[in-house]
Amino acid sequence: MSRDYESTVIKPPMERIESGRVFKPSMRFLYKSWFSVLLLGLLIFIATVGFWLGISYAMLVLDDGNSVAWYFSFYVARWWPIAMAIEIVVLTVILLPLLIGYPLYIRTFEYSVISETGDSMPEIYVKKGLINITKKHVPFRTITNIQSRAGPLDRLFGIGNVEIQTAGGTGSKYSMGPEEKLEGIVFYDEVRDFVLQELRKFRTPYVTGTEVSRVEQKPFPQTGDSLNEEILRVLHEIRDILKRDR
Repeated sequence: MSRDYESTVIKPPMERIESGRVFKPSMRFLYKSWFSVLLLGLLIFIATVGFWLGISYAMLVLDDGNSVAWYFSFYVARWWPIAMAIEIVVLTVILLPLLIGYPLYIRTFEYSVISETGDSMPEIYVKKGLINITKKHVPFRTITNIQSRAGPLDRLFGIGNVEIQTAGGTGSKYSMGPEEKLEGIVFYDEVRDFVLQELRKFRTPYVTGTEVSRVEQKPFPQTGDSLNEEILRVLHEIRDILKRDR
């Protein structure tokens, strides 16, 4: 039984990935989403109840001089059921659409990775969207960086993301995140390594988030015109600055 589980869950189905077939996020991604929504609801509950108790305690006990025993036995005991009813209604209105709608949104996610030996151009395909459907094709030749990432909740549920940045995209020091992500994947490291292996077949080196790219800098050609040499030198300096800021 344990061997069957290991072969079907732990071992990544890389044959499916390498063939360019479409795959979806793991069900663990859905469980993580539900857990995140419930955790958010718990934090909202604690924050609002704490705010109400703190304000009422300061007004009735500290300012008005009522006793702590009266505060808990009379005020809190009287208003607690009403406060809890309001809290439950508000949280239900806020969280119920997320608990129902987000799983439907996740079900629309589709990924594929077509390698150099595939039937089409080497690319990563990502489809997302419930109302506004987005289909994005990311050619390998435009990818400047690819890395895997797993946060605390991701590691708790045994999943992770593959993050992609492209030349001319949002993957700069001013961006808020990667241009594209393959989310909720159990075998995220294997997908990253497979794409990285394909990228290394090109002339330009590609790196993950933990690797350092070593690109051989070729000296600019010398000409007989000092003005042309100065222009070339400035252009190469601008190129080096852009590479460092990428």
